[in-house]
Amino acid sequence: MRTPLILFTFVMGFSSAALGQPNCNVYLYQGDTTCYEACKLAVRGGGRQGSQWSQEKFAAAFEQCPQLDYAIFEQAVPYLKRGDMVTWKKMIDQAVAINPMHLGYRGWCRFQFARDYDGCIADLTALEEYYQGGDIGYSVNGSYHLKVAMALCYKMKGNRPKAIALIEAQLAKKDYSPMANDYLHLGVMYLEQGQYTKATTALEKSIELNDFLAENYYYLGLVYKARNQRQAYQDTMRTALAYYAQGKHLYDDYSHPIDRIYRAQIEEELASFQ
Repeated sequence: MRTPLILFTFVMGFSSAALGQPNCNVYLYQGDTTCYEACKLAVRGGGRQGSQWSQEKFAAAFEQCPQLDYAIFEQAVPYLKRGDMVTWKKMIDQAVAINPMHLGYRGWCRFQFARDYDGCIADLTALEEYYQGGDIGYSVNGSYHLKVAMALCYKMKGNRPKAIALIEAQLAKKDYSPMANDYLHLGVMYLEQGQYTKATTALEKSIELNDFLAENYYYLGLVYKARNQRQAYQDTMRTALAYYAQGKHLYDDYSHPIDRIYRAQIEEELASFQ
């Protein structure tokens, strides 16, 4: 069996964000005209993703060239969007078997859509092994480094020390630029562990880097509450409420973000202050 082709253009998006469209000419250079034609057919199918026409093109391309992971990968995506995780998983597993570089995409989707924390950790761990210690990259939507996603899985499994260690290690890398929510999640974990000084530092850092989330102020307010700093607690909760009223809070089109808050939670905190 041939080694799967991994010559792709990097594209951020919901579908083939991890790898992008294949370079069909590589098959031609190898003298494989069958897979070359299948590859071109699959690329044409990508123009109307989710339509019957598109799905038929992907299916035909994969049948013609069973090593063309791009075709089965793209055919799987609409099922995920429709909530058919069973069919999506069956197809994406085939893509991963052909090309392990899809492990990051599958792992992220298991985390984001299925809350399959063990499955996500397993996939991202396998991806680390595949890259032999190299950087495993970012989520398909570009919001998280996959090491932080792994950390959130450990948090949700109840292993906060492991989760904290993973995020601290990622943030300590000299060539890493923090993503929008890294310090927020870290600060919340410190708060949950009763490490209030570290929680304050992390949440203030999050505000410094990314001052458009009510969550930063809400959780910082809880730190002040735990420390009996009543005025600071009240001020930050009011700021959180004002931010929330402006729509400045965690949001995702497809799932409930971890550590997201709601207006009622802030109002309950302010009411309890009286």
